[in-house]
Amino acid sequence: MRYDSITEVIGDTPLVRISPEIHGLQNVDLYAKLEMLNPFGSVKDRAAWNMVRPLLADDAAGERTVVELSSGNTAKALAVISGMHGLPFKSVTNRMKVPEIKDLLLLLGAEIEELPGQAECLDPTNTEDPLTKIHQMLSADTAAYVHTDQYYNPRNIEAHQSATGPEIIKDLGGAAPDYFIAAVGTAGSSTGSARALRAHDPSVGVIGLVAEKADFIPGIRNIDEVNEVGLFDPATYDTIESVSADEAIDGMLTLVRRCGMLAGPTGGAAYFGAVRHLQAIDAQLTDRKTAVFIVCDRVESYMSYVRKRRPELLRQPARRNSVATLTDAEVEAAPTIDAAAARRWIDEARPLVVDLRGAFAFDALHIPGSINIVDEIFAELIQAGMPFGRSQPVLLACPVGEQSVKYAALLRRMGHTDVRSLSGGIIAWRDAGAALVRD
Repeated sequence: MRYDSITEVIGDTPLVRISPEIHGLQNVDLYAKLEMLNPFGSVKDRAAWNMVRPLLADDAAGERTVVELSSGNTAKALAVISGMHGLPFKSVTNRMKVPEIKDLLLLLGAEIEELPGQAECLDPTNTEDPLTKIHQMLSADTAAYVHTDQYYNPRNIEAHQSATGPEIIKDLGGAAPDYFIAAVGTAGSSTGSARALRAHDPSVGVIGLVAEKADFIPGIRNIDEVNEVGLFDPATYDTIESVSADEAIDGMLTLVRRCGMLAGPTGGAAYFGAVRHLQAIDAQLTDRKTAVFIVCDRVESYMSYVRKRRPELLRQPARRNSVATLTDAEVEAAPTIDAAAARRWIDEARPLVVDLRGAFAFDALHIPGSINIVDEIFAELIQAGMPFGRSQPVLLACPVGEQSVKYAALLRRMGHTDVRSLSGGIIAWRDAGAALVRD
């Protein structure tokens, strides 16, 4: 096959059947849509090219910077495409959480701007959040920027409605699958593919997968974040189910070791969620069904993610004093305190207030007198033992209170006698009208 441009290679990815000996389903044929085989390595290649292509045709494009609020695969694809067309690319994000992606973006010549944000993702309903303000600025300044705007651009959805979904139907011999399972990030691939599949057969069951509360799976929103995405429409899905980071890695291991698919944790989450959902109905099925899930990207970019969460997989010693070792019972028993009670406790006991958010978010707004120890650094401190006296009163805070409660549980297990987690996090503190300051 010959092509005149690498962008012509985007799409037409294979649909590969998973052996029943691997997934154990008796009445379902399960297929993986290998979006990892797009030329830039992910499902986002389709949306990136579809969003930026008409903008590149603009005569003024050569004088502007392509920019996107992305810290992952969309940024990677746009950086490649921008470079091909001689344009600068800028990735704007609250926080780069996958170092391999950051290094690759820099290698591609991208500029990375990490801006303050009160949460880890864009919340368009919070007009005071710096990320929301920068999003509005980028959309308005069309003279300086080509803003692809993956959170709101309908061409994100159209890329999959016009191609990904129809490709699945074609490869299944002209039939839509009975079930379509997709991880939800910007919601572009799940929404667009689902629309195409249901246009062909309205009975297609669509299962959306999100990360569990306080869990981070690259490319997937957690259950609290998903409603903040502009393209997300809950009516697209018959059900929304959550997957943990450990389950995503387990699914990834099956794909990598048993199926020969070098999938990343997002694809692992899709596989794990698909099999779990289908196992619950497999025995009740009276005729054979088909199901398709998307393998979003490749595993090579996520070695640090695996090393942090499952070091034994890379033959490294297990991390002691890690939140990954907590039981659900320990987390549920961790002391929490709401904003009103926390304000009284701060006045009375003068606890050390530790803000676990990223440095830029902390700089934007924080509790008066608090100190900033980013959660990854705090985790490293705890590895070496108790970072402060066991009787020192400590209040831990994060964006919405889900990460801080795990650290409170861990410190309690280690013998700390007076540690509490701010219930609802900085967002609840703000909503309660409590003071927030900038330094």
